Amino acid sequence: RKSEMADDQVLPPVEGIDETEIKDTGIHTTLKEDLTDSHFQREQKPVEPLPQDHHDHIPPPPRFIRRRIQSPIYTPHFNFTDTAFFSGLLLVTIAAFATRLYKLNDPPHVAWDETHFGKHASWYIQGKFFFDVHPPLGKLIIATAGVLSGYNGSFEFKEPGQKYEDTPYYGMRLGCVLFGIFLIPLAYLIVWELVHSIFAALLAATIVLCETGTLTLSQYILLDPPLMFFVMASTYCAVKFSSYYDEPFGLEWWYFMTLTGIFIACTFCVKWVGLFVILLVGLMTIKDLWLLFGDLGLSMKVLTLHFFARVLCLILVPGLIYTGVFGLHFLALRYSGNGDGFFSSEFQSTLEGNELYNQQVPEYLGYGAVMTLKHHRGGGGLLHSHPSLYPEDMAEIQQQQITAYSHKDDNNKWLVKRAKATRDNGTDDDLVRDGDWIVLEHIMTKRNLHSHNIPAPLTKLHKQVTGYGQDGVGDTNDYWEVQISGGNKGDPVRTVESKIRLRHVNIDCYLYSHGEQLPKWGWEQLEVTCNPRGNDPKNLWNVEGNYNPKLPNISFSFYKPGFLSKLIEAHMVMAESNNNMKPKEGEQTSKPWHWPVNWQGQAFSGGDFRVYLLGNPILFWGSDVLFLIFLIMVGAKLIADQRSVNYLYISGFVDRFISSGLFLILGWGLHYFPFYLMGRVLYFHHYFPALMFILMLAAIVLECTIRLLTALFRPRLKPVFYYSSLVLIFSIVIGSFITFMPLSYGMSGPKADDPKSEMYGLKWLPTWDI
Repeated sequence: RKSEMADDQVLPPVEGIDETEIKDTGIHTTLKEDLTDSHFQREQKPVEPLPQDHHDHIPPPPRFIRRRIQSPIYTPHFNFTDTAFFSGLLLVTIAAFATRLYKLNDPPHVAWDETHFGKHASWYIQGKFFFDVHPPLGKLIIATAGVLSGYNGSFEFKEPGQKYEDTPYYGMRLGCVLFGIFLIPLAYLIVWELVHSIFAALLAATIVLCETGTLTLSQYILLDPPLMFFVMASTYCAVKFSSYYDEPFGLEWWYFMTLTGIFIACTFCVKWVGLFVILLVGLMTIKDLWLLFGDLGLSMKVLTLHFFARVLCLILVPGLIYTGVFGLHFLALRYSGNGDGFFSSEFQSTLEGNELYNQQVPEYLGYGAVMTLKHHRGGGGLLHSHPSLYPEDMAEIQQQQITAYSHKDDNNKWLVKRAKATRDNGTDDDLVRDGDWIVLEHIMTKRNLHSHNIPAPLTKLHKQVTGYGQDGVGDTNDYWEVQISGGNKGDPVRTVESKIRLRHVNIDCYLYSHGEQLPKWGWEQLEVTCNPRGNDPKNLWNVEGNYNPKLPNISFSFYKPGFLSKLIEAHMVMAESNNNMKPKEGEQTSKPWHWPVNWQGQAFSGGDFRVYLLGNPILFWGSDVLFLIFLIMVGAKLIADQRSVNYLYISGFVDRFISSGLFLILGWGLHYFPFYLMGRVLYFHHYFPALMFILMLAAIVLECTIRLLTALFRPRLKPVFYYSSLVLIFSIVIGSFITFMPLSYGMSGPKADDPKSEMYGLKWLPTWDI
């Protein structure tokens, strides 16, 4: 067609053809080579200058050739204009602000996990040290929002349902909801980058906008809004960076690669499940490097630059950010708090107000000392007892409970005594040494640490440990032999430094603790048993508190660890506690197979203002169906390729559609399937980062299917069918949101099984508590 035009004439657009898409997919090159080989094979001759009016003498190309370059796929003419693109982006952003800020101050009481993360924000503001299984960034963001809105950290966040009264809680909810708001424009941008269709991008943004579960999670003081935002931002920057594959080392190339590294670091700094988006970006990076390695036109120097550029931006920069966030965490929490007991004695000595901070203690453990014994496992508790007895159905003998407890109180204190039948260790002093037989008397109850040949309440292969006797008088089952790990017979036990085992003299088992929590009868404290396996690392303990006026004291500052030691220990404690998270009695949990089918939700608020975390069922189930349709399409393409079916007319469109869909499925799978391998307790909200990918896939499949079907119609009917189909789909999506939005904005009155309820007839599954 260009050969028919004058030099100063502008080529009009061809219906159904997008020049950018043609260049990207290589259709133009394929056609050119095909036509040259098949129809114009002739000798090369010198090109003679054409007359000035050459366009009047050259006939148009044959009709069959013109037909071959016209794609039947319908594309609106304004699809690639900046005005349409930014208008769509502005529209979905305004809608996101409107739906997310609506009724943000309701309910005016603590809802669900606000009791945890609001409390953490309060402790950050007060500077009190606490322990949580998640990295610090999300809680630092909430605390910062609280400070900026005038919150002073004084509210207790005791339990769900507690009234906020005059507490300025709105600022913290606003800080979280802003992250939830920008999920919508990010969905728009990601889909645009993948398929270059404004209507697909609008549809993706609208689906995320109308997903009621995402709305619910966005409006509360939770870690989920920043987590999902950073996942989506990482994905967008990674996809945008890939679009500059042919323009390496330019400003935009560096910019989006650096942003990708920053956002994946932030994701990991909110929750460790951010590792999944790191894997997604890592796989994209490996693919890019592999393709570059196969480009023989690139020198080894250029390949090396590509490799180290990615190491810098995607490994070193995230590593520095992650380490820096923990540095800020330790700096902010300078004072002793309720999380001290989860960490080692050395770690606690760095916290102002802790009994070990600048404390003077005896260097060695002596007889007559009042001590506390700390389990050496990461996150281990202090040896503890209380007057409660083991219940009849859990133990053959009802004796006093012995547990491990992370919080400090007087029930952790023990008096060190010689066993009456103690063996001579060859010394005359009062120091406790390797090989000594000792008795530990509980200060508060006057009962001795005791074990006998009865199974432990939870770990049946171990022996039960109890408190026994009266006023410190017991029997020989109270005798324990001291063994110093790595020490020699006769070595004295050092405070903090010595890692000791306590071997029961009669049964030949070792004092042991682990992360298994006792039921409510044991106050949900950690189980302590006597372990027959002597080489188990969970048999190790160390002396933490040590009060003995008969021995000289030394400064505890000698034991203070450096930043790297604190960082390593914090991660060991987090990992241990994360793996041991179990459901509490009566707590509503879920399983991974529940999530894609929207099997059950999670109550956020009860009473007269009920909020229920449940996905929009139309969008959940619809996206599942579209996921299966996409897999069928992929199978059809594989069969067509295997049978050499010629679909040249639409090959570029199909290739972009398939590759984009497979990328989103990879993102969904990486954020979903690892939960099947986790032993910790799981909740419905864990699915929502994966949900973002499946919702964007649904939008792409819907819009691309409409465009494929539009190709079956005559040119005049194509716009009618295309726009009518989109109007219908948008109407269904928005209508489903209007129907189920009381789940997010609050329900009152009777439940859904009552005809007077506003949700009557909408309880489609018996497992929904609406």
